[in-house]
Amino acid sequence: MNKEKFSFPLFEKAPLVGIIRNVALEDIKHILPVYREAGLTTVEITMNTPGAADIIRYAVEHEAARLNIGAGTVCTKDDLKSALNAGAQFIVTPVISKKVIKSCVKKEVPVFPGAFTPTEIYNAWSLGATMVKIYPATSLGPEYIKDLKAPMNQLKLLPTGGVGLDNMVAFMKAGANGLGIGGQLFDKKLIQNKDWEGLKNHFQQFVQKLTEM
Repeated sequence: MNKEKFSFPLFEKAPLVGIIRNVALEDIKHILPVYREAGLTTVEITMNTPGAADIIRYAVEHEAARLNIGAGTVCTKDDLKSALNAGAQFIVTPVISKKVIKSCVKKEVPVFPGAFTPTEIYNAWSLGATMVKIYPATSLGPEYIKDLKAPMNQLKLLPTGGVGLDNMVAFMKAGANGLGIGGQLFDKKLIQNKDWEGLKNHFQQFVQKLTEM
């Protein structure tokens, strides 16, 4: 397991979880430094990415002192074991898995389980979720976050799915505690073209939006 723990102060500097899915390790080696240099602080490698454990291991070894490195799409205890053995500092799940959540709580590893309905969200929070990933967030939009927080303001929510430059400010102003962003953040064309400076500039647009809260 990784000696560097998840840093909440680092996350709060830029409350955005960048979701990396199906990106090769050779590209990750270029992406992580420009991600950090742009001012972003937290990244999740999904476990259904080919070679995910090796990517997490590399990221932790080279960037864990300056970035929060987590594992996403963790569905089973086997996924969790693989992610933690690779050094993941936090865990994100697409659904509520009591075994995964309880194991993370026991190990004192931050866990962001996915949920959608108010009952699912509250159940995830009651099981000990650090933050609940609201997925898919754009189905009901920023107002849904506001509606959830009205009676349950103790919840910490991370809307994910369809969040981008055009709506991220609205989600944060509605009461989101952070944002999960994948494809809109990790621009496929820029990565395919190995345009790392262009990707850094792209990342900086998201950082700029975070300052508008």
